[in-house]
Amino acid sequence: MAKEIGGFVKLQVKGGQANPAPPIGPALGSKGINIMEFCKQFNGRTQDKMGQVLPVLITYYTDKSFDFVIKTPPAPVLLLEAAKKQKGSNEPNRNKIGSVTWDQVAEIAKIKMPDLNAFKLESAMKMIAGTARSMGITVTGNSPFEK
Repeated sequence: MAKEIGGFVKLQVKGGQANPAPPIGPALGSKGINIMEFCKQFNGRTQDKMGQVLPVLITYYTDKSFDFVIKTPPAPVLLLEAAKKQKGSNEPNRNKIGSVTWDQVAEIAKIKMPDLNAFKLESAMKMIAGTARSMGITVTGNSPFEK
């Protein structure tokens, strides 16, 4: 028989660096989830993505057990990494902080594809380009899908 789901917790944790300190400890402790067990499993599964911010969806059950799914890094984090910047623009419509090429947008779209609601790479690239524009990052070059 299937376990009864108690609820969900969404967190953003750096890969391989989960520890019981806030925000993880209070979020999981209030639900009765074994914090150290989560940290050990998460760090084990994210050793190859050390230091990257990773969204994680934790499903906890009424018997205090849990499962979790690790998502792909957020698009803004990947865009800032590609543009070699620390943060986005305060006024993206006026102050541009950097630029990325369409090839870099395509790479980010390929990484994000499992988590986006797009069926074609072209659609995913348009989504990533829109995120870049809203952060004050310019997409340089000719768009590969507009003639």
